[in-house]
Amino acid sequence: MADQMSCSELLRADLLRQHNLLYGDHQGAPSGLRLWLGVWSPRFVPVLLCRIAHSLHRRRLEPIAKLVSLLNFFAFGIEIAVRCPIGPGLFLPHTQGTVIGAWSIGANATIFQGVTLGAREIDFSYTEQSRPTLGNGVTVGAGAKVLGGVMLGSDSRIGANSVVLSDIPAGVLAVGAPARGIDKIRSLDGET
Repeated sequence: MADQMSCSELLRADLLRQHNLLYGDHQGAPSGLRLWLGVWSPRFVPVLLCRIAHSLHRRRLEPIAKLVSLLNFFAFGIEIAVRCPIGPGLFLPHTQGTVIGAWSIGANATIFQGVTLGAREIDFSYTEQSRPTLGNGVTVGAGAKVLGGVMLGSDSRIGANSVVLSDIPAGVLAVGAPARGIDKIRSLDGET
C-alpha cells in the first residue's frame, strides 16, 4: 500500500492522523494552513525525513536516502531503514532511541520511544524471514523489542518493555518478556 502512494499523499495522511490524535477528530478536517503548520512539530519532522528517505530509496538514490536517514538519526535519535515501506498515518509520539528495521509496517502505526523493530541476529541482507512485519493499526509501547521474522496482526498492541519473539494475532494485547497475548482488545462499544 505504502509503495502505491506518493510521498505527498503519505505525508498528508500522516499529518491528518497526527492532528486527529493530538486534537481529536471532533473538530473536523483542519484547514490547509493549520494542517501544514503541523509539519514543524518535533513529532512530525522525523516522519517527514523518513518519508523523504524512503522516496529517494524508491528512486534508486540510495546515497542521498541514507544521508537523509542519517540526519534523522542525529537530529531525533531515530534510526529507520530506508527500504522499509510504511503505510499512511504513521505517528511517532517520541523518537529517542528508536530503531525501525522492520520488513514492512501497515497503515496507522504508532511507535513509541526506545522501540526496536529488527532482526534477532546481524542481518545485512535484510530479508523478510528475519525482519518483523506489522499489520494496520499496530501500537508498539515504549521500550518494546520486536525481533525476527514475526508478524504483528492488525490492531494488536505491544506493551511497554515487552520482548516479542513470536507472532501476535490481530487485535491482541501482548505483554512480557517473552511477550504473550493476554487479552483480546475491546472496541469502544464493548465488542471484542
